[in-house]
Amino acid sequence: MSSPSRVRAKWTAIAGVPLLFLAIAALQVRIDAQTRSEAQEEEEMLLRSGKAIKSLSLGYDSLLADIYWTRVVQYYGERVGKDTATFGLLWPLLDVTTTLDPKLMVAYRFGAIFLSEPGTVGANRPDLAVALIKRGIAANPNQWRLNGDLGFLYYWTLKDYPSAAQAYLDGSKVPGAAPWLKMMAARVAEKGGSLETSRMIWSELYDSTQDPSIRHRALEMLRGLKTVEDEKSLDDLAGQYRRRFQRYPASTQDLRDAGLIPGIPVDVDGFPYVFGPDGKSHLDPQSTVVIPKDLATQPTARN
Repeated sequence: MSSPSRVRAKWTAIAGVPLLFLAIAALQVRIDAQTRSEAQEEEEMLLRSGKAIKSLSLGYDSLLADIYWTRVVQYYGERVGKDTATFGLLWPLLDVTTTLDPKLMVAYRFGAIFLSEPGTVGANRPDLAVALIKRGIAANPNQWRLNGDLGFLYYWTLKDYPSAAQAYLDGSKVPGAAPWLKMMAARVAEKGGSLETSRMIWSELYDSTQDPSIRHRALEMLRGLKTVEDEKSLDDLAGQYRRRFQRYPASTQDLRDAGLIPGIPVDVDGFPYVFGPDGKSHLDPQSTVVIPKDLATQPTARN
């Protein structure tokens, strides 16, 4: 290319930078309008190609990535918890963000949570969450926490225990990795989806983060796990009681009177467990403990 041509190309690119920022600003205004449907938003998502935006950024990659990450958080926050919520733009926004700045760890770690959560609290796309974390690992091979996140996704969301064990094991080999990764790899490989393993993973998640929303979620799951574990034990005892007395216990008092338990077991809120006519234990209606669906449907919950 001749010298005048190179100059023209350079100034054309430079002129494109303010236009790029103006386009992003216009996109922000349009997406922030609350009355449009998801389909309309998708039509207005003009800047979806991270590679195209990166080629125009002229060194502003990190700044643009921060802008897109802010939009991810806003987009997710506007929808989370709403019955009619959809998250169709979540992956494109995260794709652009991490293409612009492959080192932006928060986008991988929190973006994977946003993508994997089910129902009204996320996109229910654990496959995309896995793809995002794997992209992060490839770009940041020394960040062992990403391997831990991948292990968690495989273990808790996908119930793929061999892949979870491998992810934890790979993370344990990263220089400076936390010792619990190797322990978790062994535990998952040996025990699979046991309640004990789940409790270890959620406890580690609770202890290793300062984010209040994640700590709240982890604490909720730990409370639910304790309840499921208690109910499993009580159901087993109810079976023993029935074999002895040809009927199910009407209450935990019956179990104590039969010498099967030393006292009256209570949940983490302090309320005694109750029995139904089928001999299955459950929470007192006054209890505030919530057993999330992913615990209630866990295969090991009552086996």
